[in-house]
Amino acid sequence: MSTDTIKNVRTFRAFKSRNYRLYFIGQSVSLIGTWMQKTAVSWVIYSLTHSTFMLGVTLFASLFPSFLLSLVGGVVSDRYNRYRVLLTTQAASLIQALLLAILILLKHYSVWEILSLSVVLGVINAFDVPARQSLVYEMVDDKEDLPNALALNSSMVNLSRIIGPAIAGIVLESVGDGACFLLNALSFVAVIISLLMMRLPQYVAKVHKKNVFGELKEGLAYIKRTPSIAFVIIMLGLISLLVLPYNTLIPYFARDVFKGTARTFGVIDSFIGLGAFTGAIFLASQKTGANLKMILCINTMVFGAGLILFSHEHVYALALFFVMVAGFGMMSQVTITNTIIQTTAEPAMRGRVISLYAMAFFGMQPLGGLIVGSVSKWIGAADTLTGQGCAALILGLIHLRYLRKEKLKKEQDLILQEEHGLQAV
Repeated sequence: MSTDTIKNVRTFRAFKSRNYRLYFIGQSVSLIGTWMQKTAVSWVIYSLTHSTFMLGVTLFASLFPSFLLSLVGGVVSDRYNRYRVLLTTQAASLIQALLLAILILLKHYSVWEILSLSVVLGVINAFDVPARQSLVYEMVDDKEDLPNALALNSSMVNLSRIIGPAIAGIVLESVGDGACFLLNALSFVAVIISLLMMRLPQYVAKVHKKNVFGELKEGLAYIKRTPSIAFVIIMLGLISLLVLPYNTLIPYFARDVFKGTARTFGVIDSFIGLGAFTGAIFLASQKTGANLKMILCINTMVFGAGLILFSHEHVYALALFFVMVAGFGMMSQVTITNTIIQTTAEPAMRGRVISLYAMAFFGMQPLGGLIVGSVSKWIGAADTLTGQGCAALILGLIHLRYLRKEKLKKEQDLILQEEHGLQAV
């Protein structure tokens, strides 16, 4: 597709930027491998333990380190060359994936070894996410295309979520779990090559008058005095704690409800990804200036409705449709929150604000995974999923109430400004 053609296609307008195109291609390959590994890890853990609680522990191990270290990762992103930080984290991710592949291929692994390497990945992601998300801003030449670039990022993530688990299900049955982990390790080569091919502006080191802790405090103070950013981060944290860990229960539905195999698990995960991919394309097609906050509010309730309908559905075809609806609503949580942050945060604060966003997303999910795993042992996976859907509906209504208050405040401020203007005249 030529550059002129890209300019005329609103959905793909961010592809005008060469650096972003390279990033998109490299990340697409890498993320397919990542989702293959995620699917394989969940299946291996559930096959070894037959415990939904251990699925929650696995999620906790992979994400909680990111919660603990994300603020430090945000400071590193703001203080140092983000490009170099990202190259380092991608190389480290390749090594982690290779070690996991070797462990699985040797056939002498235990649950604690898989969990330990999941912790290592969580530490790497604490530094990777703030650097990667902040660098996207620098990859896009026309900053008006940034919301489109972030929506396309989500389409990339969710398209890989369709392809990765589906391939993983086939590979798990036909070749074995070790192949999934090895293919993930190889996929990191693509993103490293794409980064090396980029032509970014020369990095200019800045003088930092404050130490790391001083900059952490500065970032927290900025969030406190920017309520519009603080609210969406808090909402994402609550969604991550109460709702997003629903995916820890999917192996139970695949194996025990629908009496399926690893391929069934891969298909369900792929339909979640299909819904999320559709939602991402929907967002990418929005005009500049669209009311993203209202879209986020509505899609939160769509997310909840999809989970409730899926939770007690025993007809496989209908269950796939409902889980796809849930995936459509789920996608907005991360993408729109990220877009609001990227387009409103001060450039000097972007890394630290994104690190708080990462804390809300990565930090709350592992805690939620433990809660979901524990609750599902008491009341069952189906009722637990119903409760998560209800939580999403309630959070959507809270968000709607906040937007109405925000609109009313703006109208009152406008009236006061007009009154002051008349008095001045």
